[in-house]
Amino acid sequence: MTDTTEQPGISAAIIADGGLVLMVRRRISEGELMWQFPAGAIEDGETPEEAAVREALEETGLTVEATKLLGERVHPKTGRRMSYTACDVVNGYAIIGDAEEIAEVAWVAHGDLPNYVPYGLFEPVQEYLDAAIGA
Repeated sequence: MTDTTEQPGISAAIIADGGLVLMVRRRISEGELMWQFPAGAIEDGETPEEAAVREALEETGLTVEATKLLGERVHPKTGRRMSYTACDVVNGYAIIGDAEEIAEVAWVAHGDLPNYVPYGLFEPVQEYLDAAIGA
């Protein structure tokens, strides 16, 4: 398992809009992780919410606003410290913003989430998405 004390935390942006949630497919998978939320390292002096907003813009071209920190954990698949922030779209369209890192972006319906994340979501994220985009 990765030593979480020496690596920066990772912040993920949970962007729900129009009954869908934004996912990105990385060019290089992290183990089983192919599709995930826009995410990246929290930089020195940044809050998890600020990092989520920055990463969303860098990876997808979307300007978003952080609305709520949903939770934090050590990711069971990567061993990395993770923060998850709910975000609302302010401006823009989802694109591949960083072609070196991102291969594809997709707006995913609630019922299709298991096809993208077959091992399940972090419970606070799942609860948020159930309320935000659930049937």
